[in-house]
Amino acid sequence: MKQKLWLETRLFLIGSIGYSLLEILWRGFTHWTMAVTGGFCFSALYFLNRRYESAPLWRKCLNGSLLITAAELVVGCIVNLGLHWQVWDYSKMPLNLWGQICLPYTGLWFLLSMPICFLTRLIRMQVEGKAFTKGKVLSK
Repeated sequence: MKQKLWLETRLFLIGSIGYSLLEILWRGFTHWTMAVTGGFCFSALYFLNRRYESAPLWRKCLNGSLLITAAELVVGCIVNLGLHWQVWDYSKMPLNLWGQICLPYTGLWFLLSMPICFLTRLIRMQVEGKAFTKGKVLSK
């Protein structure tokens, strides 16, 4: 129980801090709701990638981009449309929905999902007590 809670906390913090830093690099600032969303998305991607471990990379990235886009739509509808906080606005982007999601960023989430797939695999190998050696996975 403690181990599972510690894993989930670490996953959330990695996603929260990682996405916040990425957004600061991309647009110069972030919002606390993006830290929460990033933590949720990274945690969800960890468990999704674990469940579909043998899926090809393109499918994992597609799943990741759809999950992140869906989370962005839900959070955007709450914080931007409902609470009027104006955290982001994609209304000037092509193929956007209510200014909350757009196709170009869905493509960006696809690309971002590639390193996330590798990172979640490394974390999973650490958690399960396995190590990588010359492209192979060995049990410790």
